Amino acid sequence: MFNCNRCNRLEMKNVNQNLLPWLEDIIEENNSQIERKEWKSKYNSYVVYDYEPFCTEGFEINLVISARENAFLDFIKYLYDEKVSTIEYLNNCIMM
Repeated sequence: MFNCNRCNRLEMKNVNQNLLPWLEDIIEENNSQIERKEWKSKYNSYVVYDYEPFCTEGFEINLVISARENAFLDFIKYLYDEKVSTIEYLNNCIMM
């Protein structure tokens, strides 16, 4: 997409797998790119894949996102946090 010698970076750990397609779209729409996407085992720190494993149970998804402007990264993080917060709020409403 672009040469990123002087880019800002954002590391997101344990991204919700159900939100990953949405997040990838948001990243692309905000002039950013995913530099690294990895699936890391929750049970064995030595097991890390750079591709989606056959069975994703027991793995967390970590991303490194880069953009020329830090404002894009802040906005992406804000949107993700708000979406997670809204989902948690709605799930709590269902439980009541």
